[in-house]
Amino acid sequence: MVKVIASSLRKGNVVEHEDSKLYVILTTQNIHPGKGTPVTQVEMRRITDGIKVTERFKTTDSVERAFVEEIAHTYLYADGDNFIFMNPENYEQVIVPSDVLGDSAVFLEENMEVWLTIFDEKPLAATIPSKVTLEVVETEPTVKGQTASSSYKPALLSNGVKTMVPPYMEVGTRIVILTEDSSYVERAKD
Repeated sequence: MVKVIASSLRKGNVVEHEDSKLYVILTTQNIHPGKGTPVTQVEMRRITDGIKVTERFKTTDSVERAFVEEIAHTYLYADGDNFIFMNPENYEQVIVPSDVLGDSAVFLEENMEVWLTIFDEKPLAATIPSKVTLEVVETEPTVKGQTASSSYKPALLSNGVKTMVPPYMEVGTRIVILTEDSSYVERAKD
């Protein structure tokens, strides 16, 4: 264990909390109010029983951070509520429950490299690539004369996620989106 300041905590970090139990961080947000002390709001899940807790720390508070392994794994397939990954170095398979992946599970593609945070041989968090390339499978037809101004139209992607795309996008176009919020970035260059 090592002490770090609260503002340096990131998703996937494992910390020891006041109850002497280990928690994995799900989300962090640094809040700087106009008046008063800046705080770091952290949503975390207790490793032993999966209970979620939201905590606020002053940004300068010390927090005990546990050392965990972050190892690149290759996504293989889904099996019910679990996802199967393989360590490319030793070919060991790791079963990751769906609650560890959360909302990012929809972006998994076969052979995708995912960084798993492992503590005591148990997967705690998964970090998927920040951008993925998907195909538009359903969207409104292009309207002639419509410009690429700030108007966007809804589109359904090949993984079932809905997003907003520029008006000139058509069905079959491959686009790059951010996995964090499913927002459109650009047309794929492939």
